[in-house]
Amino acid sequence: MANDIRVCEKCNHIRLKSIVPKLEKMAPGTEIKIGCKSYCGPCAKRAFVFINGRYISAPSEEEVLAKVAKFVK
Repeated sequence: MANDIRVCEKCNHIRLKSIVPKLEKMAPGTEIKIGCKSYCGPCAKRAFVFINGRYISAPSEEEVLAKVAKFVK
């Protein structure tokens, strides 16, 4: 079963140029969808990634990636 990974390009706490390659390495072959997730309140305060039906957030990009790793199939 494939992973469903989504990130918001407007999130103030992540950089797409750095997080997307890290997510691709973590979940090879997964299409990472980029776009607004209508999660603006938490997105403005913390880094977040939507993975397999869950919103995962943390204070920084590195911390959110560590949490996301647990949910990669």
